[in-house]
Amino acid sequence: MDKILDVNEKTYEVIKLLGKGKGGYSYLASDGKQEVVVKQIHHEPCSYYRFGDKLEAEIRDYKRLKEIGITIPEMLDVDREKERIVKEYIAGDTVFEMVRKGCLPDTCLEQVNKMCRLLYREEINIDYFPTNFILQDGILYYVDYECNAYMEEWNFENWGIRYWSKTPEFIRYVEEQEKVTAKQAN
Repeated sequence: MDKILDVNEKTYEVIKLLGKGKGGYSYLASDGKQEVVVKQIHHEPCSYYRFGDKLEAEIRDYKRLKEIGITIPEMLDVDREKERIVKEYIAGDTVFEMVRKGCLPDTCLEQVNKMCRLLYREEINIDYFPTNFILQDGILYYVDYECNAYMEEWNFENWGIRYWSKTPEFIRYVEEQEKVTAKQAN
């Protein structure tokens, strides 16, 4: 991992890796004045998902979610050549971390259900996995920009909710991640 990421000739110092998704790596970074998220698009294969132009999809999905009224971080900059996006940094625990700690406030479910009403009306699903949501100052943010055509099997009620409490699916996922982490440490 580079310690410095340039985006349109602006330099960001990487603080830490926040996560890796289907489309890219997200880093907490700073320009010396503010902390931001720099997402580096990757082209690693994903067996369960088909991509076209990942960068264009991120830009398109961002605009679509903003139009619908979904609470998401602002897109601050895009470097098409380096395939990097700079986003507003939303500080706080993810829904995943709160579920794991057993402290998910009811407001998170209330707010995601409000998001669902807006999305379903437009026949759209987002990635409801709880690592994609952060509660900051009482407001739930969807910190990813991915959205797809609505399919009932992938809506919140049929898929996402399985990971928003300590369900067997959630516990199994945590155990699998712990095994991967332990294997990487050895």
